[in-house]
Amino acid sequence: MTWLEEYGTAVLDGKIVACEKIKRIYEKLLNDLYHPGEYHFDEEIANRHIRFIETFCKQAQGKIGTPLQLELFQKARFQAAFGFVDDNDNRKYNEVLTIEGRKNGKTTECSAINIDMCANDHEGSPECYNIATAKDQANKGFEETHKMIRQSPLLRKHFRKRQGDLYFAHNMGIIKALASNTNSLDGLNSHCVIIDELAAIKNRDLYDLMKQSMSSRSQPLLFCITTNGFVRDGIFDAQYEYAQGVIDGTIKDERFLPFVYELDHRDEWDKEECWIKANPGLGTIKKLSFLRECVAKAKVDPSFKPTVMVKDFNLKENAAAAWLSYDQLNNEQTFDYKFRYCIGGMDAADSVDLNAAKAICMRPGDENLYIKQMYWIPEEVLRAKEASRRERDDAPYKLWVEQGYMRTCPGHKVDKRVFLDWFIELRDVEDVYPLYIGYDPWHIDDSLLRQFKDEFGERAMIPVRQGAPTLAQPMTDLKGDFKAHRVIYNNNPVDKMCLLNTYTTPPDRNGNVLPDKTDRKRRIDGTAALLDAYVVLQNKKDEYLTMI
Repeated sequence: MTWLEEYGTAVLDGKIVACEKIKRIYEKLLNDLYHPGEYHFDEEIANRHIRFIETFCKQAQGKIGTPLQLELFQKARFQAAFGFVDDNDNRKYNEVLTIEGRKNGKTTECSAINIDMCANDHEGSPECYNIATAKDQANKGFEETHKMIRQSPLLRKHFRKRQGDLYFAHNMGIIKALASNTNSLDGLNSHCVIIDELAAIKNRDLYDLMKQSMSSRSQPLLFCITTNGFVRDGIFDAQYEYAQGVIDGTIKDERFLPFVYELDHRDEWDKEECWIKANPGLGTIKKLSFLRECVAKAKVDPSFKPTVMVKDFNLKENAAAAWLSYDQLNNEQTFDYKFRYCIGGMDAADSVDLNAAKAICMRPGDENLYIKQMYWIPEEVLRAKEASRRERDDAPYKLWVEQGYMRTCPGHKVDKRVFLDWFIELRDVEDVYPLYIGYDPWHIDDSLLRQFKDEFGERAMIPVRQGAPTLAQPMTDLKGDFKAHRVIYNNNPVDKMCLLNTYTTPPDRNGNVLPDKTDRKRRIDGTAALLDAYVVLQNKKDEYLTMI
């Protein structure tokens, strides 16, 4: 029995506790093993890589210099990644993504793969790269690889440390660290790309460039091991969703191999028998006592719990100090109801920030808040973003414009007339009449305010002062509605980004908090517009409910 069969059958038979995504991927792998098509399984090719790693790679941490002994789950993964080949012995998989909890041997595994791909993959002049957003981060993985080579007499004999790389003379191969701040990423001919901690990559351009750099190789490999992270809607989330689609069959990509170790449900986080779902090396590589201590601390320290949920169990969170946890704000419900009246809110930016408008709608006998929304961004901002490798705010604004979640305005600033036009559009096209509209008086001039009143009535516009007396209690109440999943916003990704970016200021002496984005690049305009509308809804709720 191969290691792939041994581990896969144990997972599917329940002898090894595993999450649903791991069960599904091993079900697929075993089916491919027993029913080969274009690609068949060659155990000798698969084991060549495992034998090399266990023979030549030595521990650079812990028991320094001892042979690296792979665990069953690692051997099964390597057999799957390297063993499926075509009739020319070229690999099926050119990208492997592993998501698992911290301290499960990720860095050691990445270093071993790096050396193996450079010295043992029968490739001429292989270029192998450790990549990260910043050079010092990329160098960490590179230095771990160098340490592993130094611990092995045979590897040390054949690898030479040069100024910018590790050189393997036998096939003229190199191992090198690269980052988005490297002078040039053009002209690369990558054979192997290693990413240790994808969640730390702050924009996807680096990933895309390195993926494209492998196009001329016959059997390249992009090998990534990562935990979850606190940054949402970035390359990690995109790859996670892609992996999920491959696993459930909604995405067809026979060259992409995902292993997603995670808890199936959030309430499993304090159930010790479930921890191995996110930590396949638990008890061997990762100490059970360490995880017990982390969970115990999280139970008494709420600020530490998000770290445990994200880094040990691969569950989504945004940050320990965030206004809402990801579980609280995430609501994938959608609606297509007809409404007659709404309460509006808007957040108008003075410069190049997002501009946001919201409309809260309710139904008789229904406590849910149904949110209609629109965002605007200057066209010049998008042009500037396209000219750079880095997306503004690490957000796919161009895609959101194409999908209709956002609109653009000519020039470098948004003409605030767009707010009036949108509320008129709600009234005249969707037949949803704004009874009241909340706004920050600092950002609306008298001329536009007059136009709003001409359209919707003298009493329609309600100023919402941006201070604790006005916002503190509504923030608490709105958080309660989110926790109860009563805020339904059609799973709008721009809304979700703004909510994820919203932090709170430290409580004042009365315990009041206010919205705080903590980072000028983090947009919370959608949250601000929603809060303006919510303040007005609370003050005018009785009148609104009688109208609907």
